Amino acid sequence: MTGITGRLSEAFRGDQGVHAETLVSRLDAVRRFLDAVDGQVPDSRLVAAHTLVERAATRLSLSRDHTVVALAGATGSGKSSLFNALARLELSPVGVRRPTTGVAHACVWGPLDGANRLLDWVGVLPRHRFVRESALDGDDESALHGLVLLDLPDFDSVQRSHRLEVDRLLGLVDLVVWVVDPQKYADRVIHTSYLREFHRHRDVTLVVLNQADRLPPAELPRVVDDLRRLLDADGLAGVPLLATYAIEPAGIVGLREALERTVAERQAALRRLAGDVDTVVTAMGELVGAQAPGDAPDQATVRALDRALAGAAGVPAVAEAVEGAYRHRAAGATGWPVVRGWRRLRPDPLRRLHLPGPARDADRPAESLVAATSVPDPTAAQRSALGLAVRQVADRAGDGLPAPWPKAVTTAARSRLGDLPDALDRAVAGTDLGLDRRPVWWRIVGGLQWLVSLAAVAGLGWLVLGYALRALGLPALDTPRVGEVPLPTLLLLGGLLAGLLVAGANRPVVRWAARRARQRAEKRLAAAVAEVGAELVVAPVRVVLGRYGQARAALRDAGR
Repeated sequence: MTGITGRLSEAFRGDQGVHAETLVSRLDAVRRFLDAVDGQVPDSRLVAAHTLVERAATRLSLSRDHTVVALAGATGSGKSSLFNALARLELSPVGVRRPTTGVAHACVWGPLDGANRLLDWVGVLPRHRFVRESALDGDDESALHGLVLLDLPDFDSVQRSHRLEVDRLLGLVDLVVWVVDPQKYADRVIHTSYLREFHRHRDVTLVVLNQADRLPPAELPRVVDDLRRLLDADGLAGVPLLATYAIEPAGIVGLREALERTVAERQAALRRLAGDVDTVVTAMGELVGAQAPGDAPDQATVRALDRALAGAAGVPAVAEAVEGAYRHRAAGATGWPVVRGWRRLRPDPLRRLHLPGPARDADRPAESLVAATSVPDPTAAQRSALGLAVRQVADRAGDGLPAPWPKAVTTAARSRLGDLPDALDRAVAGTDLGLDRRPVWWRIVGGLQWLVSLAAVAGLGWLVLGYALRALGLPALDTPRVGEVPLPTLLLLGGLLAGLLVAGANRPVVRWAARRARQRAEKRLAAAVAEVGAELVVAPVRVVLGRYGQARAALRDAGR
């Protein structure tokens, strides 16, 4: 039996160890992950990560010179006897009535001062703390200086408070020694509820088959091999497995040597936290498993959104008003002066929509131009098209992302829909529609119209004057002729005819220029509306996708 114990104890030996700087870097990555997913992932799914960050920060701030080791096991496994044997003192109560151990007891090797804060954090009451210092055998115990050994309540206790206390303490200690006995070593509870959950903490897990002296020497290797098979199935391959018995010092030699090495290495706390990080990274990996598309939402989806926004903003109606306003203003500037006044009585199409008018609007302060317009409200079909476009942006951007990110993307896409109507109205009202300056050719045509009109007026006046002189019996004016036509008649008829010809020739030019003005205004309005969509719909979606990328990168760093 001693040979088997010694051989098994060799399995518990240190590796290269965990560097504190590396561990701190991984924990910082977990913090970055939590910052990135804050508000995007339900808090209920982040409990383990938050607990890890808080617990690791506290543990690393406490004594690094102490190693907290817990003896955990079922009722009757002999934990308390093993605890007392290691301490060589009767510290934890041992009895046949179950459960015997209701609270955790602690034994500290070395001065208690450095371990008190650690035990306060673990939650061991002061009256259950003991110091393993003796003038008689102090030198013999020096190899364990820095060990804080806990005797935990039974994890299968009929008292629910005992089980809860075990679960709490198992999350805080640096190393766990699972104590099983030959009768219940294959118990389903310890394997499925506990040992299997520690498969990522193999470096800080040790299993002892206690009360091995109750087995016949020939049966011990078979039981040990069967227990090893069960541990391998639990994902604990390579975990040290020792055979112990507490009735004499020789029965715990292997366990004591393993604890001495653990204390000397000062690595258990770092390894435990590193295992906790591995567990959290694996669990959180489900939240950020897929690679987010780099160009989401894609351009086709954004263009569909822009078209829907343009319809909801009334861009077609405004563009049509621009075309009408251009024709209206061009006719007023280049039309026949005799009928221009009539045109001014007609309302300007842009003024009907409370959009910038001609001359005097251009002289007003810019901020006064950005006001509520009278652009028609979107129809039910346009509102439906806009809602569908926003949903498509969210669906395309969140496609392939693990839950709950698609929902977060959809929430982001719809987060500012209430601001869209006013933002679209301001965008339309603030867009330069290109009608605040009169083209040079308007002035040229208008000047020509004035010239031929003045010629007609001069001819008419000349003829009226000549008629008045003849009616009064006064000498007639000397009227020059152009060929057979008197000059005043030529001026009158020529001016009228020239005015009509100029107006007729100008009309198709005005229509063509009005269509060009409409196209330019439509492009500018579409660009302004697209900026609104980019700010209120696309940008929030890309913020969520950016947070997803940050969380994914942080978790990748935490897993290194």
